[in-house]
Amino acid sequence: MPRKFGEIAFTPQVQAAQEQRGSRQTYERYIANGPDNDSITPKIEEFIVQLDGFYLGTVSSNGYPYIQFRGGPSGFLKVLNEKTLGFADFSGNVQYITVGNLSGNDKAFLFLMDYRHRKRIKIWGRAESVEGDLALIERLRVPDYPAAIERAILFHVEATSENCPQHIPIRYSETEVAAMMAPLQARIAELEQQLGNRTSSMTTNYTNY
Repeated sequence: MPRKFGEIAFTPQVQAAQEQRGSRQTYERYIANGPDNDSITPKIEEFIVQLDGFYLGTVSSNGYPYIQFRGGPSGFLKVLNEKTLGFADFSGNVQYITVGNLSGNDKAFLFLMDYRHRKRIKIWGRAESVEGDLALIERLRVPDYPAAIERAILFHVEATSENCPQHIPIRYSETEVAAMMAPLQARIAELEQQLGNRTSSMTTNYTNY
């Protein structure tokens, strides 16, 4: 079965560029042989639930792309089923560019990046802004996260593609750095305590002498 992302991403213009530069045959074989990659697999879901941010692309009525970073607690981008992702749209700068774009063109794109493990996944699909659906908002709500929720965003998956890690820099979030530093800080505190006890003992012995 052909991979679905090729049907979306490899337009005639892209195919012409590949042909001119010698990569068309390679990608033609790659697209023709393999799974559809048009749904959220357990492997991709495992990747998604640990993300604390992603990039969302939409298209404006004047044809310009718009890329917006969406952040929140790990797992705020939720897998509702193998064809649908959803997330709570937290209050922001009230420009509403994404919401406005989706009202005229529902084509959308998710760029999911894990800098720590140098892995990225692209997802093509259609997105919709859903307001007033309290049950859906509750389903997407993140416990103990105080940000106000204005609406829900649903993303209907049409194609996925994983990229190679080439040129991805390794970066760590503040939470990840804190987790890595915790054992070292605990060891430093332990050694300082031991040193303090030894110094106190030496002082006592010297005083007695």
